[in-house]
Order: sequence, then C-alpha cells, then structure tokens
Amino acid sequence: MEIAPDPELDPAAAGLRPRPRRAARSRMTARERREQLLDVGRALFAERGFQATSVEEIAARADVSKPVVYEHFGGKEGMYAVIVDREVERLTSVLTTALAPTRHPKVIVESAALALLDYIESNTDGFRILVRDSPVAQATGTFSSLIGDVATQVEHLLADQFASRGLSTTSAPMYAQMLVGMIALTGQWWLEARSPDKREVAAHLVNLAWNGLGQLQAGPSLRDR
Repeated sequence: MEIAPDPELDPAAAGLRPRPRRAARSRMTARERREQLLDVGRALFAERGFQATSVEEIAARADVSKPVVYEHFGGKEGMYAVIVDREVERLTSVLTTALAPTRHPKVIVESAALALLDYIESNTDGFRILVRDSPVAQATGTFSSLIGDVATQVEHLLADQFASRGLSTTSAPMYAQMLVGMIALTGQWWLEARSPDKREVAAHLVNLAWNGLGQLQAGPSLRDR
C-alpha cells in the first residue's frame, strides 16, 4: 500500500516550491570589519558632525550591533580620533610633497594650492571632518594645527627668498601664516562652491600670492587717514 506524502512535511505534495536557502553571509575579518566601520563613521561624521552622530547610528548603518563598535574603538570618540589622525597624515603627506624645497618658489605655491584642492576633491568627507571643531580633535590634531605645521615649513622657504632679495627674514613667519592661511581658507570656500575649476582657482591664488610677493616693499606701512 502506497502512503500519500504529507503536504505539511513535503511542500512539493501541496504544489509548493521548496523555500530557497538563504545564502550564508560572508564573515568579515577583524581588519575588514574595522575598515568598514571607519568608512561608515567617516561618512556620518562628515554628514552630521561629531556631536550629532551616535554609536547606535554607526552600528545600524554598518549592520552590526553596538558592542562591535565598542570592541573595535571603545566608542565614537576612539573612532573619530583614528579618522582624524588618518586624514591629518594624508593631507600632511600631499602638502609636504608639494613643498619640496628644490622647486622654484612660484612652482611651490602652485603645487601647494593645487595639492590642497586635489585633496578636497578626492577626500571631501575627510576635509569636512578636519575643518569641523570637535572636543576630540583638540587632542588628536585640528586643521588649524595642521596649517600651522605647514606654515612652519613655508617659513623657511620664504626666509631664503627674503634674504636673496635683501629683505629682513624676521617677518618670514608672519608672511608664511598669511600665505598658507589664504590657501587654506580658499580651500574651505571651494569645498562648497566647487566652481570655478580647481586649476583655475589655484591659478588665481598664485596670481595673488606670487605677483604680490614679487613686489614686496622692504618697509610696508599704511597711509595716514
């Protein structure tokens, strides 16, 4: 005697298709998970800022539980510090390369301006994070402190140029702050404007900086009103 299949045990007997098995999710290594969390945190910090971003939001967007975030970074402060350190290192590297002392001074100004704009274009989220103020950034480095370090490098280059033109080198530190600050603030403006093209912006920066530097007076003073 043939026993009819039970529809509850055999879906095919009831004319139902077997439910497909869900593909097993590939498990990330600890390093891959850490990088994924950093990418997620970087995007959120750039979009919302440090204070407005929560561990819950980071975990939800990364599709992990909150303990995973704490396990890797100890909290959003630890994650933010790592992100800021990476961005500072990346921007320092591109600017240091642009400030090679063997180049002609005008080429150095051109390279520095274009290097910053290149960085902003390719690392927009990172630059947004750097220019934002945060309690955590005070301990790990800020955009202003980075610009100060770059100005110190430029100071030596300007001092050599001043000496070759018979100008006093004591004002080189001040001019270095002016030059680097001008480029940095223009970069912050271009972050949102994105027009004109970065090469045109860099050309205008050099036009102002170089043509101004080319006509420096030994003892500048303001006219009496």
